[in-house]
Amino acid sequence: MDRATPSRWPALLVLCAGSLMIILDGSVVSVALPAVQRDLGFTAAGLAWVVNAYLVAFGGLLLLAGRLGDLLGRRRVFLAGVVLFTVASVACAAAGNPALLVGARFGQGVGGALAMAVSLGMIVRLYPEPAERARAIAVYSFTGAAGASVGTVAGGVLTELAGWRSIFLVNLPIGAAILLAAVRRLPAERGVGLRAGLDVPGAVLATAGLMAAVLGIVGTGEHGWTSPRTLGAVALAALLLGGFAVRQRVASTPLLPARLLRVPGLLAANSVQFLMVAAFFGFQFLLAVELQLVLGLDAAATGWAFLPTPVVIAVVSLGLAGRLIARWGARAVLVTGLGLAAVGFLLLARLSADGSYVGDVLPAMLIFGVAGGLTLPAVTTLAMAGATDADAGLASGLANTTQQVGGAVGLATLATLAAARSDGLRDAGQAEVAALAGGYRVAYAVAAALVLAALLVALVTGPRSAAGRSGDGGPRDHSGSKRRVRLTEDVEAARVIG
Repeated sequence: MDRATPSRWPALLVLCAGSLMIILDGSVVSVALPAVQRDLGFTAAGLAWVVNAYLVAFGGLLLLAGRLGDLLGRRRVFLAGVVLFTVASVACAAAGNPALLVGARFGQGVGGALAMAVSLGMIVRLYPEPAERARAIAVYSFTGAAGASVGTVAGGVLTELAGWRSIFLVNLPIGAAILLAAVRRLPAERGVGLRAGLDVPGAVLATAGLMAAVLGIVGTGEHGWTSPRTLGAVALAALLLGGFAVRQRVASTPLLPARLLRVPGLLAANSVQFLMVAAFFGFQFLLAVELQLVLGLDAAATGWAFLPTPVVIAVVSLGLAGRLIARWGARAVLVTGLGLAAVGFLLLARLSADGSYVGDVLPAMLIFGVAGGLTLPAVTTLAMAGATDADAGLASGLANTTQQVGGAVGLATLATLAAARSDGLRDAGQAEVAALAGGYRVAYAVAAALVLAALLVALVTGPRSAAGRSGDGGPRDHSGSKRRVRLTEDVEAARVIG
């Protein structure tokens, strides 16, 4: 798209709104689960499927959805995803029994995957210049980072005032508004067409394998890591994904072309994102529980306790991250953010049973805000840096898949470690609250290790700079002409972002 096209920033806002609606829904639902259980008569085990059905569909279909965007047109797939998500939301609100609600939640996951998988691909096409792309990705990343925290507050308010069905019904006017705005503001684009090849066997293997992997991971809280159910799901996922890898070597039009995997830095960026999101996602869940069970906050206060993080993320990602990436490169910004995140986790790893929110938790929350505001736009920029128009949707789907699977693995791992440590401390005679606090400290220490591992991967596997390039999406200033090009990009980006 021509850089003088005036519709780029309204189009970005539409994509951000779609992302926000989908991400908000996940955290809103988690707050309403007790009310859903009372009303529809879910068992304790069955209630988990209100969340798991969505995660299985969403995580399993992202890669295929991204490829469909490249073939059919990303705008078309985004519109289909918003429609399906909105219709499924209404079905959730109307559900009269557990089976209908779980089925409708699966439908929401399918719609969410279609919409989310192609969003980054459209941003890459809308913003081909490195400076403006960095700022656009920073805005998009902020909506994702802030959505979960905002959803915790919104879910509590809506459930309290209008009942749990309202958290799904509110998606009807929001989805309709996004759909109308998308038709008007998102640029029409033609995909390369199904004749370019949709690897159907590969798509089936990849989707089934990812669904089996997510199914096994999300079930560890109920069944444990060594249960036959978990081990069977993991073995099935390994078999299916192994078959997918073999299929990609022989398919004439593979779902995941080898040329995409050869893009400099793509695998490294996705590896960093996997480790980083595993730490961040698990921390959000565990800290929300600890604030209530250990520090004694109620549900509403817990929601507000997370608010400093998205506020700081907004300041950093919207005001600084894009400019820092354009000036110093995404890799340098990513490494800085990961270092700060490790400090935040180590601070939480010192939180005792008699700690306080202001003195012990708030400093870490503020640090996480800065770290998230830097790392999320930077790692997304690196993951999409080498994507071409033909593969931008697939690269977007791959980045989102890494994020979702990383989050599921992180939550399951950290929650299991925390529970095991707490059980050991109880058996040793410690009081309940002290045992819980000890378990959470172990989880935060492991989260710090995950972030440090991500930092190491970023340092060791970062792309080498080529002549006139920084290796991470930002042009080097090796000559006066390049400096003038860089200055022009920065001034133009600053003018557009305001």
